[in-house]
Order: sequence, then structure tokens, then C-alpha cells
Amino acid sequence: MSLVFRRTVLHTQTTYEEGGKTVDEPTLLVAAIAIIKNPWFGRGWVENLRPEIRDIGPPLGKLLTKMVLDVTGDKIEGYGKASIVGMGGELEHAQAITHSLWFGNQFRDAVKAKSYLSFSNLRGAANCPIIIPLMDKDDGGRRSHYQTIHTSIADAPAEDELIVALGGSVGGHPHHRIGDRYQDIAEMGGDIDNPAGV
Repeated sequence: MSLVFRRTVLHTQTTYEEGGKTVDEPTLLVAAIAIIKNPWFGRGWVENLRPEIRDIGPPLGKLLTKMVLDVTGDKIEGYGKASIVGMGGELEHAQAITHSLWFGNQFRDAVKAKSYLSFSNLRGAANCPIIIPLMDKDDGGRRSHYQTIHTSIADAPAEDELIVALGGSVGGHPHHRIGDRYQDIAEMGGDIDNPAGV
């Protein structure tokens, strides 16, 4: 089954003030969202999801990546992904697209990222929250870029649909002051160069 779109949505938000304090460099968050037909809906149990993943992942990833980068340009710092399957589908259908290199590498390669894409996958009805967790595209331990884009679409997903989204940020979350993983590791007596102890 080919990629069938119902709608795309571009969500942007810029934060100028947080906690009663002006943000010196406002943070821009961007989400590119697609509402598509679930290619596995109504087919019963499908053992091999890979043919549809390979068919749908690349063009969907390219489109959503372009939507984000049309807003951020080469300034993107944080990134993430999310998917929601309608109530007529399986959670695995939501995960199938987003947890595929066919999809994710379109974004990762375009922004020359070094870290993995943080993610969320949900099963829900129309107006279900779309939650896109972000992290620094080059450094997964940099907590200043742990932030979340949170939105919803009033009439999606329908039971036979998927929502697939990519998110990006220009700037970290406002007034970051909790340190990063490396500070914690050092203070706990760990090895910064080998945080997992292997």
C-alpha cells in the first residue's frame, strides 16, 4: 500500500518568557505532523510489517524533515519523533514507521546528528496528545535540550489512521540550570568517558 495522506500540520512555538523571567534568546520549537492512512488497518494480523515500512518510511521522513528545516534552516539543535495509531490499529503499527531507519535516517542525516532520535509512541483516539520528546542532536547527555513539544489535532487520528511527527528545536529549554549527565557522573565518582561502566 502506498503512502496516503489526509493532512499535514506545522506547529511552531516561540518562548519569550518563562518563570517570570525574560528568555534572552527565545527558544523555537517546531513540529511537522502527518495524518496518514494506516496501511495495516483492517487486514487482521500481519506478520511482516517491513514491506510497508520500506515503502512509506523514506518519503514520509523526507517530507516531514523538509517541513521542519524550512522553518529552522541549519540552526536546529534538538530533535525527536512521535507516532500515534488510531484505536483500530496496534501500537506496533505506530512504532513500525518511527522505529525504522528508513524513516528516521531522513531527519538524522539531514541535520548531521550523532545521537539517536528520542521518541514516543501511543495508541489513542481523536485529540490524543502528540508528545514529541527532544534531545540534543549531537549529545544525548546535554540536558539543556531535553524538552517536549506537546500538541494535539482535534479530529485525528481516526481509527484507521496514523499520526507521525518530527520535532526540532532552536535553543535549549528556557533558563536551564540542572546541569547535565556528565556533572552527575563526575559527582557520583563515575567515569565520564565510560558512563555505563563497561
